[in-house]
Amino acid sequence: MKRFFFLVLIFQNAFSQEIPLNVQKLIKAYPDQIIGYKDNKIIFSDKSSLLYDDFKNKTNQELLDNPDIEDQFKFVYNKADKNLVPKEDAGRIRNEAFFKKIYGNSKSEVESRMTEIIWCPKLVNQKIKVTTVNGIDKIVKKLSAELDNNPEFKKYINAIGGTFSWRKISGTNRLSMHSYGMTIDINVKNSNYWQWDCKCKNEEVTLWYRNQIPLKLVSIFEKYGFIWGGNWKHYDTMHFEYRPELLL
Repeated sequence: MKRFFFLVLIFQNAFSQEIPLNVQKLIKAYPDQIIGYKDNKIIFSDKSSLLYDDFKNKTNQELLDNPDIEDQFKFVYNKADKNLVPKEDAGRIRNEAFFKKIYGNSKSEVESRMTEIIWCPKLVNQKIKVTTVNGIDKIVKKLSAELDNNPEFKKYINAIGGTFSWRKISGTNRLSMHSYGMTIDINVKNSNYWQWDCKCKNEEVTLWYRNQIPLKLVSIFEKYGFIWGGNWKHYDTMHFEYRPELLL
């Protein structure tokens, strides 16, 4: 029996050493879609694969415009902290092919996996559409139920700005994460967005960070696997997207 457990331990260690840590996080975050890793490729449940690391050095703009999957972990996402002014864009780097594999390759494919739920029935009672992929609809219901018990957040979570919208990010050719139905913009009246504040779309511009969202509210979203756009240098404080791999 001891020999058996010893062999299991050896196998587990070999598994951990062979598969990069960040790939392990992806497998844990998306177990229904990602089943393995081999020869520098992410293996999906339909047996297709995507390149993990292209081993290219990239500028910050190239990381945004042409990232590989490994680049998504370029910057460490730090949970909301009142003493922390973000200097990087952790979570804003996204490989479009990867998320299309997870959530759908087209608007119609994503829509076929959507469902409607009631957002914060007591405080807001607003119908929203979210994806059922990865059980995100169930996760959002749990998130909604917890927020519903915090009336002090009502002005931030009522009349939310949007969930599903297949579109490009303003000023770019990059597909918005709202295109996948796993992103929530809360009330825009109490939010800040870098493009609104600088009145520009130049991602090289010098920015002065602004935020009105309570960090206690942010921490509830993070508890359920959502990262916050207010943790970006290019801040988008209304924005929350489901990226549990960055919180592991």
